[in-house]
Amino acid sequence: MPGAEEPGHSTTVSSTDFFESIGQKAGHLAPTTNGTNGVTPKGDDDEKVVEEIESLCMNCHENGTTRMLLTAIPYFREVILMSFSCDKCGFSNSEIQSAGTIQPKGSSYILRLTEMPDFERSVVKSDTAIVKFIELDLEVPAGRGQLTNVEGLLSTIIDDLELGQEARKEQAPEVHAKVDEIIQKGRAMLAGEAFPFRLSVDDPAGNSWITPNMRDGVGKWEKRDYVRTPEQNEALGLGAGDVVGNAQETADDDIIPDQVYEFPATCPGCMHPCTTNMKMVDIPHFKAVVLMSTVCTDCGYRSNDVKTGGEIPELGKKITLRVESAEDLARDILKSESCSLECPELNLQVNPGTLGGRFTTVEGLLTQVRNDLHNQIFETGTSEGGDSLSANERSQWTAFFEGIDAAIKGEKKFTIILTDPLASSYVQKAVDPDQEDPQMTTEDYERTEEEEEDLGLKDMKVEGYQEENAN
Repeated sequence: MPGAEEPGHSTTVSSTDFFESIGQKAGHLAPTTNGTNGVTPKGDDDEKVVEEIESLCMNCHENGTTRMLLTAIPYFREVILMSFSCDKCGFSNSEIQSAGTIQPKGSSYILRLTEMPDFERSVVKSDTAIVKFIELDLEVPAGRGQLTNVEGLLSTIIDDLELGQEARKEQAPEVHAKVDEIIQKGRAMLAGEAFPFRLSVDDPAGNSWITPNMRDGVGKWEKRDYVRTPEQNEALGLGAGDVVGNAQETADDDIIPDQVYEFPATCPGCMHPCTTNMKMVDIPHFKAVVLMSTVCTDCGYRSNDVKTGGEIPELGKKITLRVESAEDLARDILKSESCSLECPELNLQVNPGTLGGRFTTVEGLLTQVRNDLHNQIFETGTSEGGDSLSANERSQWTAFFEGIDAAIKGEKKFTIILTDPLASSYVQKAVDPDQEDPQMTTEDYERTEEEEEDLGLKDMKVEGYQEENAN
């Protein structure tokens, strides 16, 4: 018979039979249209899309109901949505867990919010993910998994901070004031009064997600996969022995890209021992650079720098970028130690070596220049400046900083000119690498004798020095 199963044969059920999309799950429900008027045909049983399990309520210790939905998020992976509710005390809770395995690499997402519709982006936060609102200087450690959007995520964090404010006001007034400042900034972000700002989701297990948009420009949505550290593997329950073995195998090899290395150093501020972190990053269509960061836990000293390697080119390079939109402000930019910066519209000029090496965005570079200059000019900590500034000088500096602030907010168009005699600086293109960016021009030039002298190239001898040393 056609309906009979042959002996010796088994039915194989794949994971896709359990983890279907929400739309497919809804399609399995009893039809209510197409001539059926909501009546299920005789002989058919309703398919149970949501599984219900009786479980103990941790609030009143009576029995409640846990509901589970096995589904798949498009362009992501399988997840389990769980919801608990207790009819006795009214307690409810919801959670999301990844139904897949731990991914081979960790994943990090950064979303730059510039308008109110960005709050509607869906966010999958697994129980191993760390969430950061960078401009808010707020970090949420790994904890309960969530399926929400950016608005819901930020609202939950702000609401949780407000819960203990009354107790903090009496027990720790200083902490209360700092937390209240964060709450006010968070409320301003939710109201759309603090654009732009960034959301970061870092998940060592690789099971978190921020929904992208096809219209996202350069620097709007970023995803980066990275190799987990031995500590992260151990926290995820992976074999520590295998991790140690892999580390020993690569100990004698070259520096591994995206791997963080630590080595001891001495703090230049207090001369106490500290740690310097080093990481090699491969910038697409440019070259590999080394990021270095030093943090002293004793005195709070912080520094970061970018080192470029490779041979010295025969010609220097000059890069000109016209910044006309918020997407241009989000372009990646690498300014080496030997590079000078100039913005004619802002009356800004930075000499080589002033800021050191920096790998950031156009907005981040301008912000750092602005903050450094402001601290040097207005040393009193007020916007009026010191007593040595005359009224004319104070008004000129005020107008200067207002122009930079307008450029950082995207309210003023300007031009960035990077002149690097070592050709070690870089600006990200907004088009394909093999195409010409209409807003950016690059040109090679011959170094001047003064630049050769400053870089020590005239005294450098790379050929025939063995014979001289032998004599």
